[in-house]
Amino acid sequence: MFRSMRRHKQQLPMSETEAILQQNTSGVLSVIGDDGYPYGVPISYAYKNDKLYFHSALAGHKIDALTANDKASFTVIDSDLVIPHKFTTLYRSAIAFGRVRIITDKEEFMAAAHILADRYAPESLVTMDRREQEIATGGPSMHMLVMDIEQLTGKECIELTRLRS
Repeated sequence: MFRSMRRHKQQLPMSETEAILQQNTSGVLSVIGDDGYPYGVPISYAYKNDKLYFHSALAGHKIDALTANDKASFTVIDSDLVIPHKFTTLYRSAIAFGRVRIITDKEEFMAAAHILADRYAPESLVTMDRREQEIATGGPSMHMLVMDIEQLTGKECIELTRLRS
């Protein structure tokens, strides 16, 4: 169903690809937008148990697009260092393909909210009471979204690949 990576020697092992998702805090969620145009939106996320979690306003372009077509991709750039004199870029990135759904189950909604809170407001920095208060007050005005990943790949530039060989 999904294409193989054309430059397969640059494909990262799954452990390194997942590390990119674990270490970074934002990426671009791409969906099919109005009139079939791609719509890519920068967004915060959390990765856990082979799923990506996002939060969203209750209405807007992203929600309209996902309601019409749940297929999406999500891209995270881990590093991007331009080397002008070599006409290249040292990069590492990950891309996930899957289906995104709005979480409607209350327990799953709360679990997703806690996954995001663990990522962005860990208990070591924010008290559990404060987190619970924020979820309780903000929850009614947001959706929790989950991407069930169908394909996940990571890639790095050939120069980095050669260093590891």
